[in-house]
Amino acid sequence: MTEFRMPSLGADMEAGKLTRWKIKPGDRVKRGDIVAEVETEKANIDVEIFASGVVKELLVQPGQKVPVGTALATIVADGELPAAPVAPAERIRVSPLARKVAAELGVDLAAVQGTGVGGAITQADVERAASAKPAEKAVVTPEARPEGPSCEDDSQGGMRRAIAAAMARSNREIPHYYLETQIDMQHALGWLQAENVKRSVRNRLLPAVLLIRAVTQALIEVPDLNGYWVHDHLELKKSVNIGFAISLRRGGLVTPAILGAEQMTLDQLMSAMSDLIVRGREGHLRSSEISEGTITVTNLGDLGVETVYGVIYPPQVALVGFGRIQERPWAANGMLGVRPVLTATLAGDHRATDGHRGAQFLAALDRHLQTPEKL
Repeated sequence: MTEFRMPSLGADMEAGKLTRWKIKPGDRVKRGDIVAEVETEKANIDVEIFASGVVKELLVQPGQKVPVGTALATIVADGELPAAPVAPAERIRVSPLARKVAAELGVDLAAVQGTGVGGAITQADVERAASAKPAEKAVVTPEARPEGPSCEDDSQGGMRRAIAAAMARSNREIPHYYLETQIDMQHALGWLQAENVKRSVRNRLLPAVLLIRAVTQALIEVPDLNGYWVHDHLELKKSVNIGFAISLRRGGLVTPAILGAEQMTLDQLMSAMSDLIVRGREGHLRSSEISEGTITVTNLGDLGVETVYGVIYPPQVALVGFGRIQERPWAANGMLGVRPVLTATLAGDHRATDGHRGAQFLAALDRHLQTPEKL
């Protein structure tokens, strides 16, 4: 028997609200299927399942907010024999939140009639049972009290708090080091302009795609920056999943990842990036896109920022920042001229790498941008 649990959709997430099931008991699911929608302080996420089998039981009802790691459903995995049926009288089916509220309100679950899926007892069932006991007055703790309208209306404030909590954790736990380099973008932009002339407006490439592709190629050469710091050691990842920040119309940011960027062409990267931006702003990101980024790229050049010093998003071990491309004096082949120059920075986790490896990465990044026709 496999338990499908509330996933962690970011280092700042402690709990999530299940808003919708897309499965029911008896349904067959396979790895990668979207089975539920979960609301976090940043966005509504389509949650995927990472086991194949048959849904046995849904343990949490839509509308319930539960901590990360809470069992949401049980799955009979492929190859497992179904468990012997248990008579209803021998076992009380109750959601974790309902069990918690029942303990606080002094409600005997054996006397409660469940109205949830398969007769499971929900929080509402417990509260109705408690209200039917006028002689007893229960004290509801702040943790058990339902969120009021002000909590629903404060989504932007909640997102800001979530981002601040993640960044505070990063600054507290990660010993950052920073490196900076200047990259001559004349050849890259010239190639991009010539390439786009051959294309329809709809199929043209953005400079950001060249940067993402160059970061991907540099990571293949310097893989120590592509992974997680977990259990006091560096865990390298084979797949390069490039996370990038998307500003939301209502305010705040989400940082989904292009999964498997190392396998994509420039056109595929452009399509993947455009798709993530649209779905991110519409609230239709997948849980893997939120939780599986192996490095983050932030590009603030369009806003006029010259240099970006980012904060690493744990458990990742690096962040690449790009500023505005601007014309600057540049010496090349003994001649002084004016070139479009990009400032690139690297924030690295000193537990995982050092300045030497970081410098190798930036050198590789520069080298790949000098040969855009090979990207």
